[in-house]
Amino acid sequence: MKTTYNHNDLSSIFEYSKGLLGHTLREFAAEDYEVRRGKGSLGEMVEEIFFGYDKNNNPEADFSVAGVELKCTPLKKSKKDELLIKERLVCGMIDYIAEAGKDFEHSHFYEKCRLMLLLFYLHVSDANQLDLKFLFSVLWKLSEKDLLIIRNDYEVIHNKILRGLAHTLSEGDTMYLAACRKGSKGTDTTKQYNSDIPAPTRAFSLKTAYMRTVLEYVQKSGKNAVCNFDLQAEQEAVSIEELKQHSFDEIILARFKPYIGKNEQELESVLGLDLSKDSKSKFFQIANAIVSDGKSSNINLSEEFKKAGLMMKTIRVQTNGRIREAMSFENINYQEVIENKNWYDSRLYEIFTNRFLFVTYKEQTPNTGDYVLDKVFFWTMPQEDVRIAHLYWKNIRSCIENDTIEPKYFWRANLHQNFHVRPKGRNSNDLADNPNGGKCKKYCYWFNNEYITKIVNDN
Repeated sequence: MKTTYNHNDLSSIFEYSKGLLGHTLREFAAEDYEVRRGKGSLGEMVEEIFFGYDKNNNPEADFSVAGVELKCTPLKKSKKDELLIKERLVCGMIDYIAEAGKDFEHSHFYEKCRLMLLLFYLHVSDANQLDLKFLFSVLWKLSEKDLLIIRNDYEVIHNKILRGLAHTLSEGDTMYLAACRKGSKGTDTTKQYNSDIPAPTRAFSLKTAYMRTVLEYVQKSGKNAVCNFDLQAEQEAVSIEELKQHSFDEIILARFKPYIGKNEQELESVLGLDLSKDSKSKFFQIANAIVSDGKSSNINLSEEFKKAGLMMKTIRVQTNGRIREAMSFENINYQEVIENKNWYDSRLYEIFTNRFLFVTYKEQTPNTGDYVLDKVFFWTMPQEDVRIAHLYWKNIRSCIENDTIEPKYFWRANLHQNFHVRPKGRNSNDLADNPNGGKCKKYCYWFNNEYITKIVNDN
């Protein structure tokens, strides 16, 4: 097709991209156009058909003079007809050997992705790529704050590569930028730097949680084409000035240090809180007041926590070192489990491989409820536990497929396999849509209490 834009001008590229919205590539392609196969092929077709230039493997950005990288990323529709992020945004394969000799400013990710033109399209299973409809065009510049956090993420990944530990990389190691598995079923391996141990093939990616905030930004704008150059965080956990001096983890952990060893009453007094003695959320509210400097009602909804998929959880430890309560997560979305055949694309994989901020309170006298703020630490699930979680997910998926959505078929806490399934909340009769038809009870993902005990003891 004839193109009418200036490929060296950012504004012209963005304006031209709007012409694709609400349309498919078939509307612009020649009748004899040959559809590409494989990952990344849709982006290549957009480059060729709509923007009018051939596929390139140049490490510079697609529109190198304008300094912007073109990325196509899928959305999916929920049963309630809501648009959702389908997957993380892959930003290029990691060459362990080549990456070892680079710093952040010369990394493949930084060179390609600090400014991106994101074209969101609606995913339809088994559809011809020419028939996929494009919905949003987003000119997305990684903010100064995002880059400070991503730089630290890159250094975590880079340090493991340098030490010959690429085989131990995990998506939970980092905040926004992840080293996600790539290749057939996530089992492909390749040579790594400074070690003879084969390492899983991985790619730099922006986490699903981060991409969710991009979609939220677009939806809040009420427009189908937006840029974020004037984006202001509604709620932030840390400031740019703080990040210039310390890492995100250092800032957060330092906020807790003055309060370690103080009991509930002392903490409420010094923080200016007036909490009900019987409140089930009082320990979270205390931790939240500390970690947010009193600026947020829920730190998990802050800009940085949302983008990283980071979750703060509070834990109460008894005097004998045991933990009485299991830890709940979100209700199982049965439709999502069925639709996601790939473990690495599943919601459970995202939850369990994201990072956690655990805030622990230790009971001083047995059965008195007199707790003091004890340990605070960031935690990522070890790979051996992720493998167990994969089996846990397979069991859940099998139960849904076989329409046996009942406790006796799911993993139970008394099986001592780290995780179990059971209802959450007061009303165990809450119902959800059953993919097999009709309704079924809502069940939730849980960590076993002895698993949480092990986590606390190991940290």
